[in-house]
Amino acid sequence: MRRLALAALLALATAGAAAARCEDVAPQKRPQNTPREFVGQDLDQITERGFIEFAVYERFPPYSWEEAGQPRGIDIEIGRLIAEELGVEPRFRFVQAGENVQADLMNYVWKGAAVNGRVSNVMLHVPYDSAFACRVEQVVFTGQYYAEQIAIAYRTEAYPDGGPVPAYFRFDTVAVENDSIADFYLSSFAGGQMRENVRRFPTMAAAMAALRAGETMAAMGPLAQLEHWAGEGIAVHTPPLPGLALGRWTLGVAVHHSHRDVSYAVDDAIAAGLADGRIPAIFAAYGLTFTPPER
Repeated sequence: MRRLALAALLALATAGAAAARCEDVAPQKRPQNTPREFVGQDLDQITERGFIEFAVYERFPPYSWEEAGQPRGIDIEIGRLIAEELGVEPRFRFVQAGENVQADLMNYVWKGAAVNGRVSNVMLHVPYDSAFACRVEQVVFTGQYYAEQIAIAYRTEAYPDGGPVPAYFRFDTVAVENDSIADFYLSSFAGGQMRENVRRFPTMAAAMAALRAGETMAAMGPLAQLEHWAGEGIAVHTPPLPGLALGRWTLGVAVHHSHRDVSYAVDDAIAAGLADGRIPAIFAAYGLTFTPPER
């Protein structure tokens, strides 16, 4: 459901773009007298106990997944970098994606799930949008570390003269993750002329497996995922995508609003990692293209 969560966020951002920042948002009632176990720890407590906990999405290569019982992925390495800067041990809590971003933030950052819920100190891989941040006052959005974008992967033998653009899919088959941004875009582009050639799969990994097996000529989705699952004979490019209002989005972190000292420290750690090249090096180590975020 992570794809639906991101799609909903991008739709919200588009809808609110015309108004000045926070102009159309009524202040929310902030949580009062929240139980201590639901609000995490401040920076001094984190330092004293010696570890910081990060919420990361489960089964989400190349960002976060477990392999032989060990956490792996871009977001895992970002968490380790932050912990190193703070002088504490990183711990990772793998969580499920909910129906939308707001639900994930409520369950893992500022309140906790209804049953046996608790929050983590920091949630990684949180899409950032200024208008959306106005609507979720219980959370501090900070630490932007990467700009993701929609791209197209293709079989080079099918396109010897260069990668396809969306108009090609009036005739050529393309794999997408079901209910993803790419699915919504291609299903509505040019009055739905591509709809018959869109092949939908439950995950981006399955879509890319179909491309590698020759079941489709191309695949469309987030650049990092396409690059991660690309194999021999598969190339990836980022052509213009007419009519797609938000084909690129910034990823950062979320921290409970009452622990701004943690958010400042985390943002400083990420800024240092961007400045000295450690974060770009993480992407390079995974064979991925790094696009700097807007900060």
